Amino acid sequence: MTKSEFIEKLAHRLPQLNDKDRRVLVDTILSAIVKSLKKGHRVEIRGFGVFKLKYREARITRNPKTGASVSTPATCKPHFTPGKELKASLIKSINS
Repeated sequence: MTKSEFIEKLAHRLPQLNDKDRRVLVDTILSAIVKSLKKGHRVEIRGFGVFKLKYREARITRNPKTGASVSTPATCKPHFTPGKELKASLIKSINS
């Protein structure tokens, strides 16, 4: 689902809001998640899941083409862990 499709689904659920308000709503939620992750905090949405950063140490890797050693810097990547209710609903929908 794209951001536009998500906003369209909101239109069906919240017909009292106009298109601009729905876009602002989605952008506000997404920017709040991003800002929180940038600060190093985890974002937990009960029943849905947890967004957090995974830290990866700096390491020496190999270039597969040349075989030369390359220094790879430390990185932080966003990671999503689905919640118990989300997992259960997905399993239920797959099995039915």
